[in-house]
Amino acid sequence: MKVSFREELDKRAKLVQDYLQQDEYHRRFVLPHQHDSVYSYITSGGKCLRPAVLLFSCGAVGGDEDKALPAAVGIEVFHTWTLVNDDIIDRDDKRRGKPSVHTQFSRRVKEEFGYEAGEAQHYGLSIAILAGDIQHGWALSLFCELYHKKHINPDTVLYLISELDNKVLNTIVEGEILDIQYSKFPLGALDEKIITDMLWKKTGALYEFAGRAGAMIGLEVSDPDHELVRAISQFVSNCGIAFQLQDDILGLIGDEKMLGKPVGSDIKEGKMTTIVHYSLSQADEGQRESIAKVLGDKSTTPEEIERTTSLIRDLGGVEHTKKSARSYIEKALSYLEIIPESKYKDLLHQWADFMISREF
Repeated sequence: MKVSFREELDKRAKLVQDYLQQDEYHRRFVLPHQHDSVYSYITSGGKCLRPAVLLFSCGAVGGDEDKALPAAVGIEVFHTWTLVNDDIIDRDDKRRGKPSVHTQFSRRVKEEFGYEAGEAQHYGLSIAILAGDIQHGWALSLFCELYHKKHINPDTVLYLISELDNKVLNTIVEGEILDIQYSKFPLGALDEKIITDMLWKKTGALYEFAGRAGAMIGLEVSDPDHELVRAISQFVSNCGIAFQLQDDILGLIGDEKMLGKPVGSDIKEGKMTTIVHYSLSQADEGQRESIAKVLGDKSTTPEEIERTTSLIRDLGGVEHTKKSARSYIEKALSYLEIIPESKYKDLLHQWADFMISREF
């Protein structure tokens, strides 16, 4: 009988949430603004896709999910601080249907302490940066619990911590920097391969690590070149690119209520997605000028964004990116062929399909 993916995904999300709600963690954060900023996105209902794939990957190589749980929780907290930073960088005022951390605390400090607008804005940004710092440290301490609470081989634990806080962290930051820089490049200066590589650095690197970590914990090895570890890493890596491509699609034509964040912000920020790149390659001179006029204009109106979105769709940018995302999923699934049959392998298949079928 085929397992229900959504039920299994929700089950892992609850495990992660329950773990994070333990009193020992709440007691660490003394000040209300400290506590509430750290927990803001954690309690707002994330999909927990990264923790889920870590746990599924652990099970797929014959491991015990329970032993991998601290790492799954650590991945979610690590991902959360990247979201806090990303919202500052992209100047987004909403996340998961609630005010972003910097927006939330800018408002709170006005209400609670009477700060003027400029000082309140600076305070909100400061709190968000500090919350991200705390979450970063908390994520690493959760990985330490693999040894302290679950007695996983310390060589495995040390390898994962070192890789996460060096290679993966630097790759994500590199991707963020490139994303900012690319938004100011002249139209036509980038090709799709360069854009996709940047997307992988922003998103795929952490997904790849989640799969690799789950497999290594399940096997209790510290060798990333183990055959099964390498296969799952490549599977999740390609799914990570597909995830970001779907995210770009939803960021353009998704339902803002379902997404819980602004639609069209990528156009305002001038993000050079594969959608925009392909559309520009198919556009005539007038259409290119029309897109270029709106792309990166912070003062653009909702009506202008809507017209630009319609033009981009007509030029085939969305459909092109959908096909590209599907091709990455097909490539990803080929890496699962050597993984033994199990309910976990089936869950990995369904997880891959969800990455490009989701609407939030």
